[in-house]
Amino acid sequence: MVSGPGLLLVWLYGVMVVGAVSRSAFQISTEFDRAPLPYSLSAVAALAYAFITYSLVRGGERARKAALVCCAAELAGVLAVGTWTLVRPESFPDTTVWSQFGMGYLFIPVILPITGMLWLRKRGEATTR
Repeated sequence: MVSGPGLLLVWLYGVMVVGAVSRSAFQISTEFDRAPLPYSLSAVAALAYAFITYSLVRGGERARKAALVCCAAELAGVLAVGTWTLVRPESFPDTTVWSQFGMGYLFIPVILPITGMLWLRKRGEATTR
């Protein structure tokens, strides 16, 4: 799964792991009492990115399926938090990884799981042939 476009996915997810871990660790360690839920959601995003990165690198059918499920959950999270930050911006005093559909990250958080699911489905179809 780590060839061609899969390698780019691993690289992008790796970058998102670093960004999400850095942001959530800083926010949780310095300002957690200000907005515990949004900062915790950034940590959840970091875990999702790390799991998907690991699954892509690990390879195999089980890892592919696990990554596919996690990409779907990630997309649901991005859409839910993105909508929430637009409808109730006061609930998010600071931006998080998934705020406004990942606008602070050039919308990569909303594009990446879609791309990941397409790639993982394509790889699954290729292995069943």
